[in-house]
Amino acid sequence: MPAENGESPVKLSLPLEYQQDLFNELRSDDELAILARGLGLLRIVTNFLHSYDVAGNSLIVVVGADERENGWIGEALAEHAAVSQSPVARGLNVVKTDVMSVGTREKMYLQGGIFSITSQILVVDLLSKLLDPATVTGLVVLHAERVIATSLEAFIVRIYRQMNKVGFLKAFSDNPEPFTTGFAPLASMLRNLFLRKSSLWPRFHVTVAKSLEGRRRAEVVELEVPMTEGMKDIQNAILECVEVSIGELRKANSGIEMDDWSTDSVLHKSFDAIIKRQLDPVWHRLSYRTRQIVNDLTVLRSVLHSLLTYDAVSFNRYLDTILAAHSPPPGSTRQNQSPWLFLDAANVIFQTAKRRVYFGKADDTGSLDETNKLSGNLRPVLEEQPKWALLAEILEEIEKDVYFNPVTRDDSSGTTLIMCTDQGTSRQIRQYLETMFIQAETNCENLDDADESQLARSASFMMRRKLRSYLNWKQDFVKVSASLFAENQKALNGISDPRGTNGYRGKAPLNKRRRVRGGSVAAVGSTRTLNGNLNIVEEKAFQVASLLADVQPKELDATDKYEVTVDNLDDMEDHFELYEMDDLVIIHPYEGDMDEHILEEVKPRYVIMYEPDAAFIRRVEVYRSSHHDRNVRVYFMYYAGSVEEQRYLSAVRKEKDAFTRLIKEKGSMAVTLTLDGRPDDPQEQFLRTVNTRIAGGGRLAATAEPPRVVVDVREFRSSLPSLLHGRNMVVVPCMLTVADYVLSPHICIERKSVRDLISSFKNGRLFNQAETMLQHYKYPMLLIEFDQNKSFTLDPFADLTAVASSTNPSDLQSKLVLLTLAFPRLKVIWSSSPYQTAEIFEELKKNQEEPDPIRASQIGLNLGESPEEQTFNQTPQDMLRAVPGITAKNMARVVLEVGNLMDVANLGEEELDICIGKEAGRQVFRFFNRSVFDD
Repeated sequence: MPAENGESPVKLSLPLEYQQDLFNELRSDDELAILARGLGLLRIVTNFLHSYDVAGNSLIVVVGADERENGWIGEALAEHAAVSQSPVARGLNVVKTDVMSVGTREKMYLQGGIFSITSQILVVDLLSKLLDPATVTGLVVLHAERVIATSLEAFIVRIYRQMNKVGFLKAFSDNPEPFTTGFAPLASMLRNLFLRKSSLWPRFHVTVAKSLEGRRRAEVVELEVPMTEGMKDIQNAILECVEVSIGELRKANSGIEMDDWSTDSVLHKSFDAIIKRQLDPVWHRLSYRTRQIVNDLTVLRSVLHSLLTYDAVSFNRYLDTILAAHSPPPGSTRQNQSPWLFLDAANVIFQTAKRRVYFGKADDTGSLDETNKLSGNLRPVLEEQPKWALLAEILEEIEKDVYFNPVTRDDSSGTTLIMCTDQGTSRQIRQYLETMFIQAETNCENLDDADESQLARSASFMMRRKLRSYLNWKQDFVKVSASLFAENQKALNGISDPRGTNGYRGKAPLNKRRRVRGGSVAAVGSTRTLNGNLNIVEEKAFQVASLLADVQPKELDATDKYEVTVDNLDDMEDHFELYEMDDLVIIHPYEGDMDEHILEEVKPRYVIMYEPDAAFIRRVEVYRSSHHDRNVRVYFMYYAGSVEEQRYLSAVRKEKDAFTRLIKEKGSMAVTLTLDGRPDDPQEQFLRTVNTRIAGGGRLAATAEPPRVVVDVREFRSSLPSLLHGRNMVVVPCMLTVADYVLSPHICIERKSVRDLISSFKNGRLFNQAETMLQHYKYPMLLIEFDQNKSFTLDPFADLTAVASSTNPSDLQSKLVLLTLAFPRLKVIWSSSPYQTAEIFEELKKNQEEPDPIRASQIGLNLGESPEEQTFNQTPQDMLRAVPGITAKNMARVVLEVGNLMDVANLGEEELDICIGKEAGRQVFRFFNRSVFDD
């Protein structure tokens, strides 16, 4: 299309009508564009950026892009620049803390171009004027659904709009569901982004439908795969456990809105987050049983997903780990087993999963009969996933179609592309395709008669290999099963059972049944113990050994090349060759917008969707409609009557409902007026800065400077700097060695969330921080800040402190008392939320002098050091601070001696002694070299 200045044409790759319409809208107006998933959002963004890149003399900032998206945009811009042959196109520059220094970033900003900058770096550069907002041509915000009032992205947009009224601002999102929660969500989002216009592009949009359906469409073959009876039984049992668990939550929390708590909503991927968000304000008042049920819902949803993706052996192994993590070890008297394990449906899950792998009646005696064989012998069953056989049939059909119906004029490569959910599934498919024609030697006494038609393609070789691995793994698994249960109790919101380590010591158990003395189990044939716990009958050692011997690889299997897992590549040069694209079968997991890149590069003629994904279907539609000369046939597989099908239909329905609500809100929404910075009344501004303290002969003084706060750059991960800036304070980012906030030459504040406070007490860092603040400031303060959505009390964190000292329930309070006794001058401030913290800061700054940023950054440094010399990657430093033995004094020496955390972990005890001292070195060495099997 021709450029706006008429000098040279700009070559774009937007072949579809809706893409061109959206591009023209973006060039003319600032707006928020919300697209349905799969319609090519990144393609539109890259073409939009390219239209400015070829013009030159511009500075455009991209916010919110992750690492993969940066790679996509950078590659696309380089390709566009090569096609356009523009001499001024510069491509994409990615700015990260661990790559570029302050001086390098300043030079790059002066040269101009397109920059993708992380939010934390950008907000610091804007506030420090390293990047002048007035010089920015435009701001592009990706993933606009993440922008909330207290987010860094909203902070960046506010700074940009206050200092730059003429630059453009575009926001993009392909996730419409978050825009439909709360009151007037679209209007709130536009207000956070300082935008007035929104543009909605659902799949049912007239232009989108015309673009994707008007030309030749991809040939789609829909295939319903029936589940096996065992899979149906397990799925129904899991759904029954989920339904009972939700019912228990409803009864225990009657005062909470629970309209979305249903079995259907469990299929949605954010169901766990929804429940935890609703229960979070009252989490400390919930019973231990309720917390367990919330955790169990996450586990059950994971089991439901694993049923359809894992093979039978891997699924049974996964259930073994779940049972070990949720059941007390044998002999224990604890009664905090997960409630769903008491259901009969739980027994169906575990027993059916085991019968899918092997079958046989357990025998206690282990006696030998006359034929010298075990009377309770186990037989391998090794049920195959139904999709495997269908996948083999599809590949055979494709092979025949390529041979008998060759396409003469087709730009497709002939490659077959198989798409699945994750890397684990793609690895499973690859193993099956590699071994499906290998016939393992089987013992006819241990296997049922096989169908002759299935001998040609079978997963028996792969499954027997997995069963061997499983049986060997299970022998070692007993050693860690007890530790799994203990870790699960701590992982349950980081707590242990508040009823004490002895469970119901001194009390009767919840169920009235008599417990068996000594923790012994009931009769072997029963599925429950006398106290109602799930009793999974474990196979005897001789039975496991017999089954393992039965599936051992025979001489043919042992010498088979597929048993070789590592290729040393010695003869690589002799056997190196390029594959023919027509013979390639590529297996790839879904990766969002990256899938469009796969389609464009591979140019497949056949696409097999091993698992349904609505976004990928649209990407295929866009790909097929964009290329006239590429034929595509899509095989769409799904389990009939499964949660996989329901999850797919539910996702499509939720997206359609979200766009419907957005369209209605947009039609009735009032005009959004955005103030580019609240103008202050000169009189109010003067009165705010008047110093009224005239006692003791002082004078009435006033200053025209606005309030100023010096903030440590590490604090920009929180929302407080944004709120301070919203209250018309000048936020000055600095690398502070002492304190987090400096309000005046005499007042400094160390901000701690409650969780950070607890960890600081554990490693002793807080005492060192308090000591340094007392050395350099007259009024040091410790700010303890609570979460806005949680109650203003220490009760929710009582369980966290109980881990450190279970004998003292008020461990945190006692440590705070010790802190105040050790440092009497240290003031402690309690804040219920970041909003109240901003008000407290405003009150503390009244009648105070403004701080000096240069002096604040130099406090705590050694003589001759500069703040720039202290700039290191902050995330590894925060991780290093949590290591026992690392303090604020010795951490600087460790950072200078090593390159990364891996080097610290690999240091010997003698090397650590030389670096940080004997006692601290011993603690660090023990931390990194502790065995996972230890208690």
